[in-house]
Amino acid sequence: MLIVLIIGFNYKTYNASYANNQEYLHFRKIKNDSFKIGEKLTYRMHYGIIDAGEAVLEVQESKIRAKGRKLFKVVGIGRSIRAFDWFFKVRDRYESYIDTESIIPWFFIRRVNEGGFKIKQDYTLHQDLKYVDDGETNIKTPENIQDMLSAYYYARTLDFQSAEIGDTFEFNTIVDEEIFPLKIKFLGREEIKIRSGKYKALKFCPIIQTGRVFKKEEDLTVWISDDKNKIPLYGKAKILFGSIKLEVVKYEGLLNPIAKL
Repeated sequence: MLIVLIIGFNYKTYNASYANNQEYLHFRKIKNDSFKIGEKLTYRMHYGIIDAGEAVLEVQESKIRAKGRKLFKVVGIGRSIRAFDWFFKVRDRYESYIDTESIIPWFFIRRVNEGGFKIKQDYTLHQDLKYVDDGETNIKTPENIQDMLSAYYYARTLDFQSAEIGDTFEFNTIVDEEIFPLKIKFLGREEIKIRSGKYKALKFCPIIQTGRVFKKEEDLTVWISDDKNKIPLYGKAKILFGSIKLEVVKYEGLLNPIAKL
């Protein structure tokens, strides 16, 4: 989840229509009591002791549909702050169009510009046919595949009420044209104090890919609010070139009361 708030974001318009002669598709139904249209989360990123960047995640109403199904439009923007631009300028944007019932993505857009390094990705996720079209090739996928941004929102719908320390939750994501089983390990319940206040929190360790950014699988720790919203409150990571910390500084349009003490 922290990776999603650190890297890449983009925009493009898709127009997916439902054929009248096509049999209606049946997908899983996920109970979503965690987020709604209008939610907006703002985070501040720290590199070491320096304020380095800001990330914003927002759930919007989508004017497009996929196979006749309603979608959330989720937009994430990450940028370095002006004082940090001279060192490493970041201007990233992600968009994910997520099925409102199944919490699976149908379209994913990524635009990354980090220190002059650029990435452009446009995915059409054919959830009914189990493949992803990236504009050049078709990539076979398992059922209910998630993208980098939708994975964060799907994880928030999981039920952690009866979770015990060491329990692991797993689901499949597609990252850079590779299928990656994302695992998150429950580490317990804690109270944390950050810039915006003191909160009851659930502590997790996402088991992430090593070698690209992280040395070890468990170099990333995230605390989420111990309530129905399950928003990430604070995260810290050891990376190959130092450490990164992230904390929520503002939240708007939450579906439920937050576990603030």
